[in-house]
Amino acid sequence: MNSLEYKEAGTIAHLIKERRTIRDFKSDPVSNELLLELLNVAVWAPNHGNRQPWRFILYKGEGRITLADAMLQSYSAEEKERYGKPKWDYFMKVPAHLVVILKEDPRQKQWDEDYGAVCALIQNFQLAAWEQGLGVVWKTNSYNYAPKYHQAVGVQPGEKIAGVLHIGYPETVPAKQPRKTAEEMLTVIDFKSE
Repeated sequence: MNSLEYKEAGTIAHLIKERRTIRDFKSDPVSNELLLELLNVAVWAPNHGNRQPWRFILYKGEGRITLADAMLQSYSAEEKERYGKPKWDYFMKVPAHLVVILKEDPRQKQWDEDYGAVCALIQNFQLAAWEQGLGVVWKTNSYNYAPKYHQAVGVQPGEKIAGVLHIGYPETVPAKQPRKTAEEMLTVIDFKSE
């Protein structure tokens, strides 16, 4: 196989290209054992100084009510009227919600490194989930920044929500979206500028 051709099923490159963001889930439950297995793969994300700057809160079953209610409490009256019921219903339909939390370092360089590490962890989780037939959507909605929401879902001072992952077995899988090629985005400098 040419090193530039990654078409064989089972390769990491194939998995990366085939993964889709899933927003429409079956109601089938996702086991805690499977979610822990996926997290134990995801934590192998690269992280500077092996700081492992993450923690997780999982909402399933009746626990989803707490998460959905916290979301609604962060909405204005107008937002509740417009989005409240459909969003609450959606939260209750998704089998599992994983809040991925970054332990914030007050030093900017370390904060940037740690946020990058948590994002790598989330991608690891999404890829491992896809490999097991699970779909994920990584959400960074505005309520993730609301202090009331933080308090309600268990985020502590000095922590940031890097994302809420909605997880379940796909009901529908969207088509591939086109990507720009690396050639369109890459600048190569192979000489010393004067």
